[in-house]
Amino acid sequence: MIKKEEANVNGMSCAACAVAVKKAIENTSGVISVNVNLATNKATFTYDQSVTSLENIFKNVEKAGYSLSIEKEEGLNELKTSKRRLILSIFLLIPLTVIMAFSMFGKMVPFMDFLDLMFSGLMIFVIGFPVLNRAFKALIHGSLNMDILIAIGTSASYLTGVTKIFGLQITNFSYVGGMIMFFHLFGKHLETLAKGRTTQAIKSLLEISAKNARIIVDGKEVEVQVSQLDIEDIMIIKPGERIPTDGIIIEGTTTLDESMATGESLPVSKSVGDEVIGGTINQLGSIKVKVTKIGSDTFLSQLIKLVYDAQSSKVPVQEFADKVISYFVPTVLLISLLVFLFWFFFPDVGRAITVWGSSFIPWINPDLNQTSQAIFASVATLVIACPCALGLATPTALIVSSGLGARNGILIRNGTVIQTMKDVNTIVFDKTGTITYGKPELIELYDFSPDGSGFRILFSIEKLSEHPIAKAIVRKGENEGINPFFVEGFAAIPGIGIKGRVNGKEYIVKKPDKNISNKDREEISKIIEKIESAGETALALFQEENILCIAGVGDRIKKEAKEVIEKLKSLHIAPIMLTGDNERTAKSIAKKVGIDIVKAEVLPKDKLQVIKSLQKEGNIIAFVGDGINDAPAIKQANVGIAMGTGTDIAIEAGDIVIVSGNLDNIIKAINLSLKTFKKIKENLFWAFFYNIIAIPVATVGFLHPVIAEIAMALSSINVVTNSLRLNKLKL
Repeated sequence: MIKKEEANVNGMSCAACAVAVKKAIENTSGVISVNVNLATNKATFTYDQSVTSLENIFKNVEKAGYSLSIEKEEGLNELKTSKRRLILSIFLLIPLTVIMAFSMFGKMVPFMDFLDLMFSGLMIFVIGFPVLNRAFKALIHGSLNMDILIAIGTSASYLTGVTKIFGLQITNFSYVGGMIMFFHLFGKHLETLAKGRTTQAIKSLLEISAKNARIIVDGKEVEVQVSQLDIEDIMIIKPGERIPTDGIIIEGTTTLDESMATGESLPVSKSVGDEVIGGTINQLGSIKVKVTKIGSDTFLSQLIKLVYDAQSSKVPVQEFADKVISYFVPTVLLISLLVFLFWFFFPDVGRAITVWGSSFIPWINPDLNQTSQAIFASVATLVIACPCALGLATPTALIVSSGLGARNGILIRNGTVIQTMKDVNTIVFDKTGTITYGKPELIELYDFSPDGSGFRILFSIEKLSEHPIAKAIVRKGENEGINPFFVEGFAAIPGIGIKGRVNGKEYIVKKPDKNISNKDREEISKIIEKIESAGETALALFQEENILCIAGVGDRIKKEAKEVIEKLKSLHIAPIMLTGDNERTAKSIAKKVGIDIVKAEVLPKDKLQVIKSLQKEGNIIAFVGDGINDAPAIKQANVGIAMGTGTDIAIEAGDIVIVSGNLDNIIKAINLSLKTFKKIKENLFWAFFYNIIAIPVATVGFLHPVIAEIAMALSSINVVTNSLRLNKLKL
């Protein structure tokens, strides 16, 4: 049996750690796929339970020097722990700062070396013990990560103080080790805080759900916890309250704020028979709702799962970053060793560099001996070259963008679509339920009866029919409050229509034909032609061969459709309509919205082949459909977009799900893709650029190790905060 699992990763401190954990999991026999997310400290993997167990996977991760856990509060505990360690380290920061200031400018204080060793020792080996412990475990298991760089840098710095105490002629850099550890802890705490902000979308969704519900039990109102609700329970929801769970209204009318689900700010009118979504807000009237979904089946639960899945996925460009990271730490260690050897064996060349640099950089001391200068430069090189920013570049942007999309009613199922959507050059639309609302409506009405009762008679007869077109006419009549006539002898006429008697007269409802006895039959013929050329179905009420009423029933075009098509064209994206409807109807709809290419009378199974042929021509295709009948085409497209409405959303159908069914959200999805990928490229640029500039500066001895650590921490924080700027994006 294939199972998907999500676990917290403990002990992960940098991008190299994420790569090591990923390898440990995927090297377990029976594991099918795995992704480790540094930004969320989570591992998501699928495995075959008949081949391996969760215990085996956990053991392999432990062998790599890390651990997995299923506890839900792990992130909160991590934040509390990092905060506690940071507070303790601040008490040691003050004396270390004083020592550093004196040392950097060549001043001395009594017992400075001993004080330096004491305060730095507490900072490195007590408060920073978890860092050293992780580094030790990583070394034992052959894994190279950022903890090793910090451990070597701080330990080497501290050892200079120890050796000086024992009489060696070497500069005491103990304070450097202590300050490096402080800024490492400080940077990690800020990074944890910032990463927590990136997952705010999930937290907001979790806070939406109601905690309690009022239900009717034996005729009385009883308050229960939402977790105690059962299918078929009758809930009472008053104005201002959240809907406890998904259901259907059985009594009352109201308006709901569904913005959390659809991204649409305008309230939605609801009445008996309408479905409601748990977590939405009841604004006006009191209503009674029958429970239809509970627990993990509810829309909100599915929405949270979807956002989780998107945040746990990986953008293809991240694969490149992961490859770089896997070589990064060993390369830095090698460079640091070479730097040490250069300064140790070529001190005269090095001194010439430091003499020149000391003229404009205050902390450079050209009088350091060769060993001191070699340690100074190599430690700076170690701590400046952290790959954390590189590892955070893509997942943080993806997390923020998926949350932003969810708030706008755009649900992204995986990270790949973020990268692919920006390259789409052709969008293929299904017609029914996509460009149109997917529900027949009475669009045109012409009453030719002498007393104006034609539509009332038509409504009365159609009220007894179950045909979808009949329902459109009935809705119109009921909305206008028309009182139906009593109908006798109602019957269906196979292949023709329906009939019934009203006030003793017999009427037939059918498609109009050429046998019209009306005096103004030429005008009526033009009306019928006009209705049919618009892609609507013409239905006529006959008394004998005399038409009393004509109704034009059709699937109304979405009001935003034409504007969306124009926007796509302005973005140089070609719109195509693909439908099973007849060619005349399809072309009529396409013309109204501005689509030039129409492929009509295509069966659902053949839509797949159309998408394939378009792809063979070199097109990057997005297919937009209802998510059920169009599933094969949605899956075949480079980006599958499923149109959904509330709780009927077909989450499993597409890469992107447009909750409200509003076509404007397709433009928003394109903008989201473009802006997110732009952020990813910015993050990757600054991560690479920072290292390209900083490492050479460190190798020539111009970068103080403490400043190097501060810069390293700020680089990671900069990447996360840059991703957070996506939250300000107006889609």
